[in-house]
Amino acid sequence: MSELLQYQQDGHVVTLTLNDPERRNPLTGNGMVEALLDALDRIHRDSSVRAVILTGAGTAFSSGGNVRDMERYAKMPNMALRQEYRLGIQKVPLALFNLEVSVIAAINGHAIGAGLDLACMCDIRIAAEQAKFAESFVKLGIIPGDGGAWLLPRIVGLSRASELTLTGQTIDARQALDWNLVSRVVPAAELLPCAREIAEAIAANPPHAVRLAKRLMREALHTRLDTLLEMSAAYQVLAHQSADHQEAVAAFIEKRTPVFTG
Repeated sequence: MSELLQYQQDGHVVTLTLNDPERRNPLTGNGMVEALLDALDRIHRDSSVRAVILTGAGTAFSSGGNVRDMERYAKMPNMALRQEYRLGIQKVPLALFNLEVSVIAAINGHAIGAGLDLACMCDIRIAAEQAKFAESFVKLGIIPGDGGAWLLPRIVGLSRASELTLTGQTIDARQALDWNLVSRVVPAAELLPCAREIAEAIAANPPHAVRLAKRLMREALHTRLDTLLEMSAAYQVLAHQSADHQEAVAAFIEKRTPVFTG
C-alpha cells in the first residue's frame, strides 16, 4: 500500500490514514486518489473486513484539492481535464458508495473542499473538537466537482448545503454537529477510540445483515418508497435464510451470546 495511505487491519476493522501531513493530506497532485481506490478495492475483496475508519495524519483530515496543482488545469485541453476528473477523483465517491462495508470518518482536523466531500462520502462522521469544515470551492472560482453537490444536501438539507457551498465559509465542529454534518464531537484524544468503538459495534453484528442494511440506506437516497419496499422484501428473504440469522435467533432463545460467521 502506498506510503500516502496507511492501511492497518486489527481484527475485522481496517483503519485508513491519509498520510501527507506536511501538505495537509490533499487528495490531488500526489497519488492519494489512486491509493484510496486501491485500498477500497482491497477492502471490497476481503470478506474479513467488517468496518473501516478513515482519518488523517497530522492536524488536518484533508485539505481537498492541491491548489498548487490547479495551475496546470487552466492549460489543459477541455476534454483532457474532463477525463482527469472522471477517471480520477470522481471514482472515489462511486467506490465508497458501492462499498458494502461501513466507513466511519474520524475527522481529526480541517476538512476542506474535496476533503469535506470525502467525509460526506462516508456512512458515519465524527469529529474532534478542533475540526473545521468548508465547502470552499467557490473561493477558488470552481464548483464541487467530486459529488459534493449531490452529497451535502442529502446530509444537511438544501438550505444549509447552499449556505456552505455558495459562501465557502468555514464552520467549526459544534456547528457541524448542530447541522447534522457529524453525529458526534469529542476531544481529540478520544476521536480514534470513539471511532473504534463504533466500528467494533458494527463489526460485532452479522456482516451480511450490515451490508444489506447499508445498501438499502444508500438506495433509499434516490429510490421511490414502493421500489425500496420491493428491494427490502428481496433482501429480507436473503437475511432470513442466512446462517447468522438462525444463530441470532437460537442465541436469543438460549440466552447466550451469538457467534456470527458471516
